[in-house]
Amino acid sequence: MSVACNEECQLATRSLPSAGPAHGRATASRSSAHQRDDHGQLLGAQPQLHLATTDQRQEGARGPYDDTVVVVRVYNEAQVVRGVISELVQAGLSVIAVDDASTDSSAQEIDAAGALRISHPVNLGAGGALQTGYEAALRFTDARYIACFDADGQHQLGDLLAMVERIREGWDVVMGSRFLDSKTQMSPLRRIILRLATRIMNRRSGTQLTDAHNGLRLITRDVAARIRLSRTGMAYASELEEQLTGPGLRVVEHPVHILYTDYSRAKGQPLLNSVNILADTIAHRISHGGRS
Repeated sequence: MSVACNEECQLATRSLPSAGPAHGRATASRSSAHQRDDHGQLLGAQPQLHLATTDQRQEGARGPYDDTVVVVRVYNEAQVVRGVISELVQAGLSVIAVDDASTDSSAQEIDAAGALRISHPVNLGAGGALQTGYEAALRFTDARYIACFDADGQHQLGDLLAMVERIREGWDVVMGSRFLDSKTQMSPLRRIILRLATRIMNRRSGTQLTDAHNGLRLITRDVAARIRLSRTGMAYASELEEQLTGPGLRVVEHPVHILYTDYSRAKGQPLLNSVNILADTIAHRISHGGRS
């Protein structure tokens, strides 16, 4: 599989199809100056596709991970994103990077690393970027499996490759978990908050997870085609987990090592993010009342 595998993907720049009302809602609070149609969709603001040049892309020979494409969401990660994507590409993985309206040089770094880049004209947040990434993977590749991988260096290539082997066993969804072993180092308070959020998410859920808000995920093409994300903030993660653990889906967790570097700590404020995850999880559970 290659990101340039089908004819329409040969164009150097191409508008992706509308991401639907979910993207319109995600944008509303961030870009009220943009005009919208009756359905809330931004007018004239479709994501743009940018292919790496021929010498940057891996082409021709099929490799051991030809059945997998990796979606990397990017917002102002110029300092580290080239290294993250380059490692994935060098391992033989195809990469789709969604640049969520970065204001730094992230776009140039993505292109230099050899990924297919989708650029949002306005910031849609993590959920909107992930939805765009899934749609691009479905439209422009024939990958059987679609992974989500962070741009800030927290996720480990070795974990992803092991998850690919797991999903080939016949699973529909492979979820990374920080709590299946002791490799991931975090403060006791952060651990308590994340475990509490997971317990709340697991209530009335058919699949009992140990880590409901881990960004390292791998799903089949069929599952990706059914995903519809509409919530902003960290609440998108709760919405996504509900869709990934629905009835009839074969779900397994895999132990992963999340590396909290000085860079990611400075950028992401891990403890505050954990509190936001907990608050959004509670709000999502109250508003939806569990899975019916």
